[in-house]
This record gives sequence, structure tokens and C-alpha cells, in this order.
Amino acid sequence: MNTVQIREMGRKNGGGGTPEQVMEQVTAELKRIGDEVKSAGEKALTEAKNAGALSADTKKAVDELLVKQGELQARLTEAEQKLARRGSEGGEQVKSLGQLVTEHEGVKAMMANREGKARVALKAITSATTNADGSAGALVETQRLQGIIAPPERRMTVRDLITPGRTGSNAIEYMRETGFTNNAAIQATEGAAKAESTMKFDLQTTTVATIAHFVKASKQILDDAAMLGSYIDGRLRYGLAFVEEMQLLMGSGAGGNLNGIYTQATAYAAPFVLDGATNIDTLRLALLQAELAEFPATGIVLHPADWTRIELTKTTEGAYLFANPQSIAGPVLWGRPIVATQAMTIDEFLVGAFKLGAQVFDREDANVLVSTEDADNFTKNMVTIRAEERLGLAVYRPQAFVKGDLGNVA
Repeated sequence: MNTVQIREMGRKNGGGGTPEQVMEQVTAELKRIGDEVKSAGEKALTEAKNAGALSADTKKAVDELLVKQGELQARLTEAEQKLARRGSEGGEQVKSLGQLVTEHEGVKAMMANREGKARVALKAITSATTNADGSAGALVETQRLQGIIAPPERRMTVRDLITPGRTGSNAIEYMRETGFTNNAAIQATEGAAKAESTMKFDLQTTTVATIAHFVKASKQILDDAAMLGSYIDGRLRYGLAFVEEMQLLMGSGAGGNLNGIYTQATAYAAPFVLDGATNIDTLRLALLQAELAEFPATGIVLHPADWTRIELTKTTEGAYLFANPQSIAGPVLWGRPIVATQAMTIDEFLVGAFKLGAQVFDREDANVLVSTEDADNFTKNMVTIRAEERLGLAVYRPQAFVKGDLGNVA
């Protein structure tokens, strides 16, 4: 087939033949030309080896074959484009290269037998297109994983330690005994005056604090992705719980903050001096201090780093003092549960009778509200999502809690 015949075949097929017919004919001719190019190349190598150069006839034949091969390849590309356009315009959908290969019977048999080889004909994959750089381009579809990869969340523990309660007010008042002189004594004789004791009470007031925050989001994205709405709801609630944990433990009591348990706790003062006291000794002495105040402690709060330091304490022989690395027992020291939380400052501790000494009052449970009536939300199709809660904390007996420094950090 010469150049004139190739062009004539293209005109005929372009006018009446289908792209598939053109591809089939051109592919067959490309195979034939390819065989001739191979034969001509072998002949050229032989001549170059024997004579040191190619003959004019051989060079002319090779050039003509390469020209024919180029023109056929152009016709094949044109047919591919027509077939691709037909698929994108609502006709038969063009399969990707990967689909054509994996659906080929020879490939299926090879995969089933786990050996051998399979050949996929050129005409079976000519509908697959690539980018100019040879990459698969639009044929590769991005895989979208379900859900959202969320950051880690802290485990909240402080609220579970203290007594729960509810209130319908913006402030909580209670009477606390702040002084007692006990003069109770035996009456020496009948009719004699009895001893008089004195008691002092102070009215304590704790205000209900509000913890709140908000985010803005597009109304359309919330309508189109219901999962995103529930995710935002959960994250906003977590934000409230995170601040609540810090407030219950470390709230300063000023500027609308809760007056936290640690803030009001009694400072550690060892009941007796113990030379070379370790962290374990210090905590035991703090438990004794609470017990001597008639408030036996029910728990110990530490930073995770400090609890780890205690767990790793070893004897002079290198054995763990009381921990067993293979044990699944919960963290306990001196018979009291250890609450390890990052809400506690590192190198500090808190022991106390939590249920007896403090109570949290919920005024408004954590809730999430959505509104378009905020600033220019209505005109911009935005929504404001607000999370809020209100609560108060009453520390009835500061003596029930003992706080101190472990002395690990200078």
C-alpha cells in the first residue's frame, strides 16, 4: 500500500466508514508496515557490516516505509479521537486502558492460573487516550475516602470525680462553716454553768459561668454534606468539654472563670519530715494530710508524665518497684485510683475527697444552634454554628483537697 492508497483509504473511511472500521484497517496495515520496517532494518545492518555503508536503494526503501508508518499512525490517532468524542457526546462509553486489559479473556486466564502470559491486540486499546506527557491523566479517578480524619481528642476525667447537680439560677449560694471552737467539757457539779462553744459561718457564692464558641460555614456545603454538619456539632461540643475540664480543675475564679478545685485546695504541708522522700512518699504524706483533716482522699490527680515517672521507679537491682509491665491492672497508688490528665500541670499533684468536697451544677447542657441571622449571613448564604453551655462549681470543703509540688522540675 503506497502513500496515495493510504490517503484514499482515509478519505473513504472518513466519509462512510466508522471509526472502528478505520482503526481495524489501519491497525492491520501498521502491523504489515512494521514487519517490513523490521526486515529492512535487518537488511541495513547486514549491508553496513559488510560494505561499511548503506546502499541508496536500501536507504530509500527504509525512508518510504517510515513515511508510510507515520501517515498510518496519524490516521489511527484521528480515528481514536473520533471514537473518544462519540463516547463523551452520549454514545457508547469508551473503556479505560485498565478496564480493557483486565477484562481481556487472556489476561483473566493468566490471573486465574497465576502463570503464563497474555497478549492484548493493539486495536483493543486504541480507544484509550493519554496526556501529552504520556500519563494516564483523566483516566485515573481520584479515590475519596469516607469521613474526615479528625485530630486526637483528650479523654475527660475531672467531671466524673465530683458530685453532679443542676441549678435553675445564675448563681449558687451555700453556707460554709469557717470556724469552730469546741469547748465541750464535763460539767463539774450540778447547777454549774456549762461550757460555751463558738461557731462561725460565711455565705459563699459561686456564679454560673458560660462557655461558648462558634464557627461559620457555607449553607450549601452543609445542605450537600449532612455528615459535615454532624462532625462540626461533635467538634464544637468537644471544644466545650476541653475548656470545662480545665475550668473545673484550674479555673482562676476571676473574670467570669470558675473557681477551680486546684485553685481552692489546701497547700501541701507534710505532717512529718521524711528524709529522702520520693514522689511516692510525697503522695502518701498528702493523703495523710487530708485524712488528718477528717477528709480521707478518694483519688489522686497527676499529669501523665508524672505518673509515668512513678511507674518506672525501680529497685537497686533494676526491678520495677511496684509496676508490672505485663499487667493490665488499672493505675492505683496507695489504694487510690490515679487520674492522669493533661489538664493538670506537670510536676504538680492534687489529692482529695472529690465527691464529698465539690459539686458541679449544670445550668444549661452543652447545645449547638445554627442561625442565618448573624451579620450578613443571609445575603452571603452563610450560617453561624454556636455551641454553648452554662455551669457552676461549688467547692464546699477546701480542706478536703491537698495540692503540692513533686519537685521533679526545677
